[in-house]
Amino acid sequence: KTNMKFLVMGLPGSGKTYLAERLQPLLEAAWFNADKVRSMAGDWDFSEEARTRQSLRMKSIADFESSHGRIVICDFVCPTKKTRDIFSADVLIWMDTIEEGRFEDTNALFENPNKVDFHIKEWNDHNHNDIAEAIKKNV
Repeated sequence: KTNMKFLVMGLPGSGKTYLAERLQPLLEAAWFNADKVRSMAGDWDFSEEARTRQSLRMKSIADFESSHGRIVICDFVCPTKKTRDIFSADVLIWMDTIEEGRFEDTNALFENPNKVDFHIKEWNDHNHNDIAEAIKKNV
């Protein structure tokens, strides 16, 4: 099925970009990395308001691509239930590979998601293949 929105979320340093970069060609998806999108927007504010703004920004980009029949992968911290609800992913992948990230403010506000489609607990060389296979089999 085309036009699915994937969110690869987790703490900074958990492997979001590593996974997304490898998953993208397997799903022939558009891929947007939060740091690159923030850079293009010139927005390096990490207040609660700015995190909401970033989630809206990522959602807008993903919704645009999805509305044009593309599978879209976005990788970003998306640290709270509110920011995840705003993004509204069809498939949620949680990179739960580290206890804490390098930014204390992010660690302090990070809320573990209650329901995920893929819960990744370790870095390895096959997560992306496993996920792509499961997606293709179930779609």
